[in-house]
Amino acid sequence: MTTSPITTNAATAAPSTASPDQAKLKKAAQAFEAVFVRQLIGSMRSATDNDGIFDSEATKQFQDMADAKTADAMAQKGALHIADMLVKQYGARLAPAAAAGAAPQPGASVDVKAAK
Repeated sequence: MTTSPITTNAATAAPSTASPDQAKLKKAAQAFEAVFVRQLIGSMRSATDNDGIFDSEATKQFQDMADAKTADAMAQKGALHIADMLVKQYGARLAPAAAAGAAPQPGASVDVKAAK
């Protein structure tokens, strides 16, 4: 019996000719996933009993650095697929704006009276 590797839609979801906005969105989504995973790991670590003989502030500092590196690696690999979900959700908003050619500029003011 042969098994095939499990594949996700993450590799096939993004076309090879992604727009710069899509690339920025993917990078921001991965950064968000990394921060989320860091918080998750930190919460799990704080729930444990740290009364061991080797527990000190120095050990805590190195554990925090290792946790941050682990979170970054997990986000890069897409382990939890949070970034993929964000790209899917917000990427749909980028496509119509790019097709219309009227993407809102960051920091641009909106006239509320004209919008009514």
